[in-house]
Amino acid sequence: MSTAQEPHARTAPTVALPGRPCSAAAALHVVGEKWALLAVREIFFGNHRFEAIARNTGAPRDRLAARLRSLEQAGVVERRPYNERPPRYEYHLTDSGRDLAPVIRALLDWGDRWVLEDRPVVMIHEPAADGDGQAHGQAPAHAHDLDAAWICRTCGEEVVMNTLTVDVRSPGWDRSGPRAPSPSGD
Repeated sequence: MSTAQEPHARTAPTVALPGRPCSAAAALHVVGEKWALLAVREIFFGNHRFEAIARNTGAPRDRLAARLRSLEQAGVVERRPYNERPPRYEYHLTDSGRDLAPVIRALLDWGDRWVLEDRPVVMIHEPAADGDGQAHGQAPAHAHDLDAAWICRTCGEEVVMNTLTVDVRSPGWDRSGPRAPSPSGD
C-alpha cells in the first residue's frame, strides 16, 4: 500500500470538483459508485472474470461493464486476455486498486458492526513466517480473523478519533468551509 512518504504515479485524471478541495471527494469521483467498489471487492476476493464479478455483485451487466471501463481508465484495474477466440479478458487490480484493500476492509468492518447481525465475510490474516515457522521472531505463525487497527507510521501508536485534528491546506479554505475574503484583499 502507498504511504505518504512513497512517491507514486497518479493514474486517474485530475478533474475540478465542486465544493471543498479534498482527496476524499476526488477518490469518490473515481470509486465512489456502489458497483465500482463492489467490483473492486470481487477482484480483491480473487474473482477476475466478468461473469463472476456480475454474479457476485448483482450489478446490471451494462452498468458493471461501464464501471469496469471507468476503473480501467482511472488505472484501478487492468484487463488481461485469457482467451483469443473469442477475445475474453480478466480484470486484475493495479497497485492503485490494491491500495483500496483497507477501504474494502473498513466497509466490511463497519457493515459488521452497524448493519448486519452476522459476519458473512471474514478477512483472515496469515502472518508471514520466517524459515522456522515463526512470525517475525515471535510465536509460530497461524491464520486468524483479522482485527486490524489504524497505526500511525511515524510514532507507532494506534490512532483513535479524539487524537486527530484537521489541518486544512487548501488556499481559501478552513475547517468550516471557504474563508471570506479579508477586507485588505489577502
